[in-house]
Formats: sequence, C-alpha cells, structure tokens
Amino acid sequence: MPEPNASTEAQVVLFTDGACSGNPGPGGWGCILRHARTGEEKELSGGAAETTNNQMELQAVIGGLSALTRRTTVLVVTDSTYVAKGCMEWLAGWKQNGWKRREGKQLKPIKNEDHWRKLDELLSTHQVRFKIVKGHSGHAENERCDELAVAESMKYRNA
Repeated sequence: MPEPNASTEAQVVLFTDGACSGNPGPGGWGCILRHARTGEEKELSGGAAETTNNQMELQAVIGGLSALTRRTTVLVVTDSTYVAKGCMEWLAGWKQNGWKRREGKQLKPIKNEDHWRKLDELLSTHQVRFKIVKGHSGHAENERCDELAVAESMKYRNA
C-alpha cells in the first residue's frame, strides 16, 4: 500500500531507521524500498561493531539510495530529524564552508563527514524529498526498519 501523503511524483518510497546499543557501540540500520506504482518492496540492512546512532541513521539512507540502479524520484521517510534537516537545510552550508559547521564565529569540522559526503553524492544522483515521522509510534514501516536495525546491531553485541 502506498505511503499516505507520499508525493504522487515519487517513484520510490524509502523508509529508514538506525539503532545503536551504546553511543558509540554496536549498531545497525534497516530500510525498505517500495516502488510507488507496483508496491513491490525490498528490505536491506547492515551494521557495524563500533558506531553511533546518527551514523546508522545516515547509513540507512545511504544503503537505500545506493541500491537504486537509475536516477529516481525518492521520498525518504525517516524518524531522524538529524538526517532530514542535514539533507534539506544544513548540507549546502557545510559544503560551502569546506565541510565545516558554524559554531558562533568559528568553523568546526562536521561530525560524520564521510557519511555526509557519500549521502551528498547520492542526493545529487536522485531527486529526493524527506518526510519526518515520529519514531516508536506505531508507524508500520518505521517499526519494521527498527526491527531490522536492532537485529543487525545484535550481531555485533557479542562479537
């Protein structure tokens, strides 16, 4: 079933979530790619032994967008304000400032620069919009992405 309020222009709806046990600690990410017209879905996930929640939130979007094989119009549905605002509001300024953020009158390196650079590359390949949903609030696809992310993080807990 198509995502309510999804843009009729979106060819793909990408649902994402990240999880981390400790921050930093073992973490995972999960995403669901849904073809808007056919409803066909693909689930992807991964993780890392030593990571942060924000890195996993970023990696979920990176993983989903990387799986697309041609230029596509995408609606990303995420519970991460950090990722959505980063992409929609902050990224252009960071790039303009040499991948630095303003802190008062000083410029300081942005956190997770490698993730942001990869995401920036993918955002330039696809036409992407973001929708923020409340996490852990019963949103079916967000809950499923959380399950995928937590399952991945568990693989690294006792590694």
